[in-house]
Amino acid sequence: MANLAQEIGNLLRQKRLTLGIVESASGGLISHLITNIPGSSDYYKGSVTAYSNEVKIKVIGVKGDTINKYGAVSYQVAEEMAQSGRKILAADICLADTGIAGPNGATSGKPLGLFYIGLSHQAETYSQKHYFQGGREQNKCQAAQATLVWLKEYLISLK
Repeated sequence: MANLAQEIGNLLRQKRLTLGIVESASGGLISHLITNIPGSSDYYKGSVTAYSNEVKIKVIGVKGDTINKYGAVSYQVAEEMAQSGRKILAADICLADTGIAGPNGATSGKPLGLFYIGLSHQAETYSQKHYFQGGREQNKCQAAQATLVWLKEYLISLK
């Protein structure tokens, strides 16, 4: 994934954009991959690992009503994390993730390996839903990779 993070760094530099990340289920792995690239301070603003609902609400600004209505693992929460994180971190683009890495935490309708990824840039916020089939560490790695692949595709699509 180092090549992917390097490509993202190059694209962020070319487009003169900054990046922030709000992570939950990935536990800081996405930020780790981004900051493994020398010179990432040129475009990387920082991150918040908002693992608990309390931190999602009090630090990031996710609405308690959103979590109560849809659950912490939902596209609504992923989008609010990305949108609020972009403001808090003063970044042009913010990524966010929330999910069930396993081996526990599944509920009816929300199986192990379910992740939602959010991306916020300018006035737009998007989300993607993913199902990963591995163990805890594999699911976290797959979520981080899916997030970075999406960011790369998004950056390439910008004019």
